[in-house]
Amino acid sequence: MHEQQNASMQTSDQMIFQSIKSGDEKALEMLFKEYYQPLCRYANSYLEDPADAEEVVQSCFIKLWEKKETISIQSSVKSYLYQIIRNACLNEIKHQKVKKNYGDMITQQGEQQSEASDQSTLKGELEEKIALALQSLPQQCRLIFTMSRFEELKYQEIADQLNLSIKTVENQMGKALKLMRTQLQEYLPLIALLLHIILE
Repeated sequence: MHEQQNASMQTSDQMIFQSIKSGDEKALEMLFKEYYQPLCRYANSYLEDPADAEEVVQSCFIKLWEKKETISIQSSVKSYLYQIIRNACLNEIKHQKVKKNYGDMITQQGEQQSEASDQSTLKGELEEKIALALQSLPQQCRLIFTMSRFEELKYQEIADQLNLSIKTVENQMGKALKLMRTQLQEYLPLIALLLHIILE
């Protein structure tokens, strides 16, 4: 009895589908009313959001109508409908993943840009503090420190250029470093990390 019912439903669905193929909107409406709710529940088992599930089902019925002349159904209409809903749900899941990955990428880029911007601001502030600390050094001390740490000259090269003994350069450098360390005490790790200036 149950099999007979199924057979008669399949025949009925096939007849409705044939009517749809020949452009009968009422036949589409009948099919829609019969399968819309069960198909939404089925789509919802794939998609978390019921609104997304409904959208997928509606979209599939629209496509069914648009492509009615070219569609051929090998199995039952019901099997065909469930199959196209399944495929559409899988595509939607893929699409949502792509969207999420893209969103994550944009967020990450934004964070990296923000981080770079913060780092750039911090570098600028540190450079200002170093400049202020340098201004407080005696002139010869400041010149020797600048040649050593910014121009990266060796003590002997500084001594030769300034006509000083290497001992004087070492003493002046020691004095400069002591004063700079005192003035920039709380920033020493950041200066080493961001500006690669070692005040030792």
